Amino acid sequence: MPSQPPSPADVKRIRAHFPALASDTVFLENAGGSQMPRIVADRMHHYMLNSYVQLDAGYGLSREATDVVAKAHDFVGLLMNGRESGTVVLGPSCSALCQMLAHCYGDVLEAGDEIIVAETGHEANAGPWMKLAGRGLVPRIWPLDRETLTCPLEGLENLLNERTRIVAFPHVSNLLGDIVDVKEVTRLAHRHGARVVVDGVAYAPHRVMDVAAWDVDWYAYSAYKVYGPHMAALYGKSDAFADLVGPNHYFVDRSDVPYKFELGGVNHEGCAGLIALGDYLKFLAGADHEAAIDRETVCAAFGTMTDCELPLQAKLIAYLLAKDPVALIGPKSGDRSRVGTISFVHSSLTSREVAEAAHEQNIGIRHGHMYAHRLCKAILKDPDDGVVRISLVHYNSLEEIDRLIDLFERIL
Repeated sequence: MPSQPPSPADVKRIRAHFPALASDTVFLENAGGSQMPRIVADRMHHYMLNSYVQLDAGYGLSREATDVVAKAHDFVGLLMNGRESGTVVLGPSCSALCQMLAHCYGDVLEAGDEIIVAETGHEANAGPWMKLAGRGLVPRIWPLDRETLTCPLEGLENLLNERTRIVAFPHVSNLLGDIVDVKEVTRLAHRHGARVVVDGVAYAPHRVMDVAAWDVDWYAYSAYKVYGPHMAALYGKSDAFADLVGPNHYFVDRSDVPYKFELGGVNHEGCAGLIALGDYLKFLAGADHEAAIDRETVCAAFGTMTDCELPLQAKLIAYLLAKDPVALIGPKSGDRSRVGTISFVHSSLTSREVAEAAHEQNIGIRHGHMYAHRLCKAILKDPDDGVVRISLVHYNSLEEIDRLIDLFERIL
């Protein structure tokens, strides 16, 4: 039967689904990896104890395992809204999937073809494309505006030309937290015949994905940062896949997607966990637990996440902006234009010192360049010390933000 979806004032109902949250640790490093609902871990545990066999062997248990992997692909396609327009490839990480994709393009693009890479990007979706310079391709940096800390659209328009083949950029910077207008960037790139490769890792834990509405060619996200197992997914349009020859064995037909792009197969027990995430999303949406999950439920679940996060990020950002020694790195507003990934530097304390003070109080935050090394080189004196990053999600509470603020009152 349907139930009431949880509200921001009812975060205890949400937290009850995450065993790790019963500890004294404050999890505010969620951009590095979210916690896992019990149902996801339980389903993986059950699979490993009862269905741990190879796929496609023909006997009953193997058919069941094969069905689990197929259903996981279908569920992620629903999550990304890419069932009708393309296919999902599963893999161990976005770094691995982006490396594979860049290698595939390196085999089909011609010397002199250009690839545009956003300066704000995580190295997972920057480094692989930059390396293609060694194969005769021409990477070009879509530069950061040092004042706004964004990559302006006019900067992209100045780079696009008839030789542009790829535009690689983040939907949300994993350091800045701002939400990029993916649909508009994609429109500009397509106008010049280029494909877009979007890193959705820092967006996907907070807002609903919609690859069909954005018209993107490629979109990647990390399942382990969206309350699931340590896996990642790469959506590709059907016609984008058709341009490439996947890396799997020569006897696997290139039209056999996603298998042609899933070297060694996928994590089977992780697939069981991915499917189970649907049950948690039903809870967040207040949907009937017995009903099949649909797109409306997915959208409602992420709406609940957004409603829970907004008061937390607004409070923390307002606090940091009131501290003169603190420079917020990223949007100064706490509204829907950004997600709850919040970075700052201090005028006299190093980022390491601030993070270590939090660690002593069992508050999990992080310091460093967060693998956005090119961005940090552009805006910071010490890119390796980097920023202090706090990354909250919907299961965090106002009490946890208050606990962090109490610490900051003593050290900032």
